Amino acid sequence: MPSATNASHGTVAAGFEEVRAEFTRVVADEPGLGAQLAVRLHGEPVVDLWAGAGVHGDSLLALYSSGKGAAHLVVALLVQEGVLDLDRPVAEHWPEFAAEGKGAITLRQLLAHQAGLIGVDGGFTTAELADDRLLAERLAGQRPYWRPGSAYGYHAFVIGALTGEVVRRATGRSIQELYRERIGLPLELDLHLGLPEELERRYVPVQPAPPTPIRNSDTPVPGSLTRIAFNLDATPPTDLVEFANTRAVRALGPTSSGSVGSARGLAKMYAATISVVGGRRPLLGAATLAEFTRLHSTGIDLVTGERDHFLLGFEAQGVRYPFLGRDAFGHSGAVGAQSFADPGSGVAYSYTRRRFAPGGGGGARENHRLAAAVLRAARR
Repeated sequence: MPSATNASHGTVAAGFEEVRAEFTRVVADEPGLGAQLAVRLHGEPVVDLWAGAGVHGDSLLALYSSGKGAAHLVVALLVQEGVLDLDRPVAEHWPEFAAEGKGAITLRQLLAHQAGLIGVDGGFTTAELADDRLLAERLAGQRPYWRPGSAYGYHAFVIGALTGEVVRRATGRSIQELYRERIGLPLELDLHLGLPEELERRYVPVQPAPPTPIRNSDTPVPGSLTRIAFNLDATPPTDLVEFANTRAVRALGPTSSGSVGSARGLAKMYAATISVVGGRRPLLGAATLAEFTRLHSTGIDLVTGERDHFLLGFEAQGVRYPFLGRDAFGHSGAVGAQSFADPGSGVAYSYTRRRFAPGGGGGARENHRLAAAVLRAARR
């Protein structure tokens, strides 16, 4: 039985009792874990659970790269409306970007993590990582780390700043502003790219993962693409726990790394992309959905080692979780958060956690267990 601090709270719809049981087992397996799980089916909430000391259903947690999903939903809307063209060179919007042989890189290549622009020589400061405009300024003059279009690798800290600068040059508005006005506020989402001061009282600080033995094979080699992408060759290297727990980061809301919100907010956002939510038609039309959920980056990710990792802006969740449809899309977060929409089943899923998972990322073991239980219930 779970301890009192790890007892699960919340509700599930009829038929989703198995999901509550699995969530209860997950939090019992990791004493002290604070977590949230929210699921919508065809737009309607069917799972709303939470557990752990200090964590409630409306708690706001650091979601790290989960914000990439919100940012690239904005990009998808602009492509859908004809404001942006996926195959137009980035430098036509952003002339400074053409430096160091980058003039032919397209928005499509940016979104597919094929640009080779995963960081800068010497790394970034925390102030730069917190501010998408400063990141874009540094990246404009940086040479790519591989020939653009020849391979792909996770642009972990920078993809949102890169695509965000294209958006700013094309519209005069930041992704953060467009997200808030067009998605966050109309849908009343508890998901923020820039956390207002008045909501700080609901923020629950990140906790580090429990200490585990480190094998030499687990440590990226200095100068490797992995260390460059995760800013580990900077002085000092970025501490992800400290980064998220810094108020300036939460206030500015860098789209690649600084999102804050709840599982409810993420699940509702992904539901709204594929389903009617609150009487509003789905945000993405069939043609846009088909384009953005088509596998664009095949083979091995040079940064993470994952296979067939990216669609356009979103992670290929149907590759990570084979029980989902091939067009399932979403994004993980370094703490172990995961969220996605599965158009075929109508499921929108989000799992958030307060403590870093061993190994981090959306591949946290419990996501396989929880998402599988959700899909079984949904298909029944």
